[in-house]
Amino acid sequence: MERLLGTPGGSDGIEKDRLLQVLDEAVSSLTDSGITFLVMGGIASAFFGRARATSDVDLFVRPSESDRVLEILAQRGFRTEVIYEHWLSKAALDGVTVDIISRSTPDILLDDEMVRRAVTGSYEGRRLRLVPPEDLVVMKALAASEDTPRYWYDALGIIGHTDLDWDYLIHRARANGPRRILALLLYAWSNDLVVPGDPVRTLFELVTLDVPNRHRVHDPTEVSS
Repeated sequence: MERLLGTPGGSDGIEKDRLLQVLDEAVSSLTDSGITFLVMGGIASAFFGRARATSDVDLFVRPSESDRVLEILAQRGFRTEVIYEHWLSKAALDGVTVDIISRSTPDILLDDEMVRRAVTGSYEGRRLRLVPPEDLVVMKALAASEDTPRYWYDALGIIGHTDLDWDYLIHRARANGPRRILALLLYAWSNDLVVPGDPVRTLFELVTLDVPNRHRVHDPTEVSS
């Protein structure tokens, strides 16, 4: 039976069929109940970017609906638990965990614009509503840390494999973390990924706006004569 690897360094795998069954159960339960949600995490990263093993399901919901989501899943046999009231709950069924995320680092919420731009994609024969790739790039880059370096490379994978709306990505980066996204795009450049100059220039100007002239940082898009 085909298996999906768990988190790096872990010894346990998740049977693919079992993960997909739990995914189907969670998605159908919330859809039938009229809950607004989008799929994110490893499933969305694999769709937009590089092949990516995953051992759980990540759903992005509105904060106002997170309690209702847990109630609905509990009624369908999931064991539910609030981990952090302001952003994360979990629901488990047959050994598979569904992360219910209502806030992404640093303070990104599921808003109307994100819902309008959601992408309907095919994953293992299933039609899923996915977080827009531009939002996923921003969320992955901002959440990347010493403990989760794979998030950074998920973001790079999306940049390398998806035709992005750069104006929208900059709009999201401007509101949430322009320095980190500028660093990501420069790192992508250093790995020969195709990144237009305008987004890099825009972010550079934004993050250096308040830097005194005597400490002015060299614009990475300028070409020396």
